[in-house]
Amino acid sequence: MTETVLAILNQPSRDAAPHDPAADAFTWAKPLEEHLQVQDLGITRGDGVFETITVVDGRPQALEAHLDRFGRSAAMLDLPAPDPDAWRQAIEAVCARLDPVREAFAKTVLTRGVEGTDRPTGWVYAAPSVDSTAARTEGISVVVLDRGYRHDVERTSPWLLQGAKTLSYAVNMAALREAARRGADDALFVSSDGYVLEGTRANLILKVGDRLVTPRTDIGILAGTTQADVFRFAEQQGIETAYELVTLADLQAADALWLVSSVRQAAPIRSVNGDARTVDADLTGRINEFLLAREV
Repeated sequence: MTETVLAILNQPSRDAAPHDPAADAFTWAKPLEEHLQVQDLGITRGDGVFETITVVDGRPQALEAHLDRFGRSAAMLDLPAPDPDAWRQAIEAVCARLDPVREAFAKTVLTRGVEGTDRPTGWVYAAPSVDSTAARTEGISVVVLDRGYRHDVERTSPWLLQGAKTLSYAVNMAALREAARRGADDALFVSSDGYVLEGTRANLILKVGDRLVTPRTDIGILAGTTQADVFRFAEQQGIETAYELVTLADLQAADALWLVSSVRQAAPIRSVNGDARTVDADLTGRINEFLLAREV
């Protein structure tokens, strides 16, 4: 069985001519062989961006939304703009070559490349996903952790790159380890001035009465592709949706909570800081059914 499929993008230098559609966009590579130089800035400094795309029955989901966000993240880091046609071709190719599985993922990575070469490094790989059934049905426990920034950090300090999906995930991984030390599955970040932000790798959605609410995307959090599709589902069902500033009091008062992301999809939150929360199993099931059936 093909466990992992890898394609290396044929990345031009910053000043090169636009991609020729007739040229090869990528080169096939063996995942267990050496491909990156040790001086690559994506490795030595985390200087790059990535996307993780859900793949269901060989079909990459929300592909255009992921490509758009990939481009926005690259622009925030002053990286050369990813050629969407070349990346789309590579993504679809690795998904097609992966042996048939119900759920998989494709990951795109773009780094600044080896220092001094002015040539970025890019690759796409696909692999089967871990089983997220328990998270989707039984729910997850979370703890609230202070991110250490005000909620307006994206406006006041854009050089901190809040809202970009960068390779610099050391803080997120540290938060996950802290959550595990506290007996939880994940962490939910809160700003230093008391506004709820996002999970370590997911967006927060709250059920407030008959509405679904998520934190505003202009407060230094990553705009979620899965969250956007949950709102699309809600609107089809006649459920009102909103982007708002969310306080800890709002979190406490919500009727139900989810962390939503690619691969895991919608995971209901069953406890916050050890306090049990109501899980809306019916709505969760309908949301995940919708997400896994997406064709775009």
